[in-house]
Amino acid sequence: MTAQHRHKAILDALHRDGRVEVPQLARLLDISPITIRRDLDQLAAAGALRRVRGGAVTTALRGEGLPFDVRAVDAASNKARLAEAVAGLIADGEAVAIDSGTTGAATAAALAHRRITAMPFSVQGIAALAGSPSVTLILPGGSVRAPEGTIVGPLAERTLAGLRFDTAVLTCCAATPDAGVTAYDLADAAVKQAIRAAAQRTVLIAEGAKFTRSAMAVICRLDEIDILVTDASAPAGVLAGLTEAGVRVVVC
Repeated sequence: MTAQHRHKAILDALHRDGRVEVPQLARLLDISPITIRRDLDQLAAAGALRRVRGGAVTTALRGEGLPFDVRAVDAASNKARLAEAVAGLIADGEAVAIDSGTTGAATAAALAHRRITAMPFSVQGIAALAGSPSVTLILPGGSVRAPEGTIVGPLAERTLAGLRFDTAVLTCCAATPDAGVTAYDLADAAVKQAIRAAAQRTVLIAEGAKFTRSAMAVICRLDEIDILVTDASAPAGVLAGLTEAGVRVVVC
């Protein structure tokens, strides 16, 4: 088992139980306690958990997400696959608003070779597109929220109010039929709402795990998006309901 897969399993157990113990994780993952301790130390250094005697506890309060650097390595290949699927939905010549987050950054990277006009709402997305000779890169106003690299605030919202995009690539922290598409951060959610309002169509990227979470700030109803790009772990019932509601569902 790779370190990436071990870290994900540890974080999943921590999210579920709030506390994990070294012997418990060693049995669960069938590896040595020494390896578990090293993994816990690495995750603690990244801010994903807090080490305590014999194990670790979560550092996230309800309504908070994991740090960007931790999320970036969590299922990175899956995020890249979803991003490529989104890129395949976008035609050359389109004007595209690209949301923040790890999947948004992956989408920007997947679009770097395309002939598009793009406005990314993260430092990582801007960096992915800045050197592309085929992309017309437009920078939004706003404040950069560290360490996420998210661009938020009234300037970002006003920038969007004066523009019209062909496609909005939206990311989220959680998505359920009852709560809708949600985010942990209020300022981030406000920009996401403005991104969606400024586009003719909205493509939402949401890994299957997002359908098991809840977050505080509502962006829109789940059936208000035009296209959902997700993976095979997404609940079949949710996908069927969205298809029935007229949402195009792409599973990859």
